[in-house]
Formats: sequence, C-alpha cells, structure tokens
Amino acid sequence: MSKMIDPVQLSAELIRCPSVTPTEGGALVLLEKLLSANGFTCTRVDRGDTANLYARWGNKGHARTFGFNGHTDVVPVGDEAAWTFGPFSGEIRDGILCGRGATDMKTGVAAFAAAAIDLVQKTPPDGAVVLAITGDEEGDATDGTVALLDWMERENEAMSVCLVGEPTCPDVMGEMMKIGRRGSMTGYFTVKGVQGHAAYPHRANNPLPAMMRLMDRLASHEMDQGTDHFDASTLAITTVDTGNPANNVIPAECKATANIRFNDAHTSASVTKWLRAEADKIEAEFGLTVELATKVSGESFLTAPGELSDLVAASIEAETGVKPVLSTTGGTSDARFMKNHCPVVEFGLVGKTMHQVDERVEVEQIIQLKAVYARILKDYFA
Repeated sequence: MSKMIDPVQLSAELIRCPSVTPTEGGALVLLEKLLSANGFTCTRVDRGDTANLYARWGNKGHARTFGFNGHTDVVPVGDEAAWTFGPFSGEIRDGILCGRGATDMKTGVAAFAAAAIDLVQKTPPDGAVVLAITGDEEGDATDGTVALLDWMERENEAMSVCLVGEPTCPDVMGEMMKIGRRGSMTGYFTVKGVQGHAAYPHRANNPLPAMMRLMDRLASHEMDQGTDHFDASTLAITTVDTGNPANNVIPAECKATANIRFNDAHTSASVTKWLRAEADKIEAEFGLTVELATKVSGESFLTAPGELSDLVAASIEAETGVKPVLSTTGGTSDARFMKNHCPVVEFGLVGKTMHQVDERVEVEQIIQLKAVYARILKDYFA
C-alpha cells in the first residue's frame, strides 16, 4: 500500500518544472508517472502545442464520478533579476513555498492529486475519481480544458460534478469559494474617417471626436445594478490609439478596445447588440464608419447553491474553521468550460501573490487544502 502523498513536496517538484505556457516543462510527465503508479488510468490528450492529462480511477461511466480540474502551466516570470529566489526553485523558506505556480496553481493540482491518491489507496470508493489537468489555462485556453472536454465526449468519459482548484481566497484560507463567474468579452472598435491637414479640418472627417463620444457613452452607461448572485457588470476602456505621430495631420482612422465583464443579466450576444447599436448612432451623428469586432472569453454562469456547494462549504469550514462566502467575483477560469459538462464550483488557496514577482504561499495552507479536498471526497462517496 502506498504511503500518503505529501502535497508540499509534490508542489515543490511541480514548481521546479519550468512549464511557462504553453511549454509542458515536465509537470504533466511527473503527474502521469505518479498517478499511474497509484492505480489511475492516464491518457495524454495533447492538441496542437498544448499538453493535457486525463486520469481516472474506477470504472468509466460510473454514476458517481467526482472530478477535479486544474492547470500546470504558469505565466512568464517577468524580470528574473527582481526575484529574491529562483522562480523555479520550489524552495521553502520559513514555512513559505516559493516559486512560479506556488499559488496559481501547481499547489492546487498537487493537493487534489494527493487527496485523490490517498483516497483510492486507503479507502477505495464506490465510484470513480477523475483528474483533468491542462497546460493551457494561462494562454489562449483553446487547446486545454476545451480539448479535454472534446476528448471526453468522444470517449464517453464523464464527471458527475467537478471542483476547479484555482486560488479563490482573497486574504484568509477558507474565506471564499466560487459558484460562478462573470462573462468576459472584448470589443474592438475602428472608426474610419477622412485624413487631412489640421489647418483645414473642414476638408477632413476626424475620427477622434467620434471615437471619444462613443467611448464616453459606453463607459458612462450603467449596464445593470447587479443580480442576486453577481456584482454589477462593468466596461473598461483599455486603449485608444491613432498611430499618428504628426501634430498637423488629422488621422484617417482611430482604434479603441473595451473589456466587458458581464453578469447573468446579459449574454455576449446581447452585449454585442448593445455595442453595435451605440456604434450605429455614432455613424449617423458623424457621417463615418464604425467597425466592431468582438472576442468572447466566456459567458457568465452560476452553479446554483445546493448539494455540491453545501458539500464543499461544509468541508472548508470543518478543516479551516472558516465559513466560506459563495462568490462569483474575479476573472475567468476553466470553470467556464467545465460548467457545460457538469455542475462545477471552485476552491483553492489564498491568491495574494499569483502572477507576481516572488510568488509564494504558506506551507500550512497547502496542507489545509489537501485536507479540504480529502474531506470533500470522503463525504461525497460516504
């Protein structure tokens, strides 16, 4: 019988794998070897330049299949000289585990892998356990969890419920879990005018006033006041640019970008319709053309509070002493893809240092996280 898996040691080993997205870096190879040695059937589900791993213990198609989802790819380290320790050192200093991925989210993967292995080795459940781990969450996310779900559908693989191990706690371990996420999309605007000499503006059609008017209307508009489980939707203008270095030339066109985070009062289609309607008004007012393109990162979703959230929340409180808030705040995660497959919630570490120089986490939190995941599994199959 295998000894219990140390999630801290496993986290450090994963951090030492330089898996800057989309490079695999040895992280999935390490996990596949460990999981295979402990009875999991492992399949690499690579697509394009992205490495993915699907691991299952128990019979395929079992009615009670608990799934975990996470990623081993990390964001670039940035200025390595600014780090006070090696970004891929995985060293422990005064009870702190250091390195890229220490919070987001090699520790989460290590914790749920360790909890799953311990469960199937010590008290094999009447059911199945699945780990779906991607190397493409921090990148474009087109060939990661999406590829895993496509493969699962072809192979008739399924989860009954899923927990994503992203960091969810703002300051204190256990204080927050996620039961949904806002939708995310970006609007790209191009206003096309007529170029001319700045001394003769009547001979040109300046796209800048039109773009400024459009951006002001969009940014000033109250999309909503929030819904039962979501904060108010937001629109942020992120750039306006003409690419014009001359001070005496009216440019021919102007480009702008706006990022929209929307709640369940909207869909990407309804937001796009509103953006287009505002652009049409500007075309009519200024007599020029406004082009609009959109990119949707994900729709808003909610896993209604109930059996799954109750199970996870009770386990968090039992192991940390903190009753978690059921939240939908923050950016996007791969839960936006998993929600199309089965009910999904998210819980993980305190994420204060994710994506920062000197990313790090308290060792005690990793131990707590494994304990939470272990209790969730035990109670799910009880």
